[in-house]
Amino acid sequence: MDKLKTGWFSELTDLLPGRSFSMEVEQVLHQEQSKYQEILVLKTKSHGVVLVLDGMIQCTEFDEYSYQEMISFLPLFSHPKPQRVLIVGGGDGGVAREVAKHPLVETIDQVEIDDRVIELSKKYLPFMAEGFNSPKVNLHVADGFKFMEEHFQYYDVIITDSSDPIGPAVSLFQKSYFELMKRALRPGGIVCSQADTFWGHLKNAASMRNHCKAVFAKAAYATSYVSTYPAGQIGFALGSLDENTDFKNPVYQLTDKQRKDMKLRYYTTDIHKAAFALPAFVVDALDEADAENNS
Repeated sequence: MDKLKTGWFSELTDLLPGRSFSMEVEQVLHQEQSKYQEILVLKTKSHGVVLVLDGMIQCTEFDEYSYQEMISFLPLFSHPKPQRVLIVGGGDGGVAREVAKHPLVETIDQVEIDDRVIELSKKYLPFMAEGFNSPKVNLHVADGFKFMEEHFQYYDVIITDSSDPIGPAVSLFQKSYFELMKRALRPGGIVCSQADTFWGHLKNAASMRNHCKAVFAKAAYATSYVSTYPAGQIGFALGSLDENTDFKNPVYQLTDKQRKDMKLRYYTTDIHKAAFALPAFVVDALDEADAENNS
């Protein structure tokens, strides 16, 4: 594998032209080509165990919680009663681990298309795959599109923890996917999808927000800082069927004791509010996208 040279892994992909992120590797724990993607599990010197899909870093033991907590609790704490939750993707189990912590969540359907990601995460990423052990979680190895087609107006929250827009995840970045999610939601339902980085991928980020805005009554773009993702930032596109949803001010606000009891290391109510404060160039790009869509 040409990405592994002289004891280092470098994230080299056409999605990130002209740049890469590298980590020193102590051991290659696993490497294979599944039916859907290339899977690589590494033990690194600085970031612990790392999961790589099709050459792109998906999570590291060092900072995974900053992503898992935000993609979970931004939508969950914006919904007044999130009883039924669907997670599409997330085969490492990290999102399921966080969603299961919410006291009002009763049922979680987890749909992952690649069973090998699940199996390898259980073996090498048990600190994340422990999410599958919750009695709330029903794990399905299936296509997310087909699964949602069979669940009309069923879920309160749908979280899409996808890999980058290559391979099996491409379809999760299209408007038709957001329309399908809308169909699977109960009245007042909320969605949250991984929505790329605005550093170098601003058009992709704006496109994801626009899909939400075109399909849902309320839409927003939020951000989190993940040191091992491109430029250290990742975005989330959120949509709600309730036009009165105020994503910036969560319905459920945590005390310090509740946060500690839930073992949260990144998410706080203040971080939730701040996640929707965007740099000027991003705000301008979103405004321009709105103007183009309305012209």
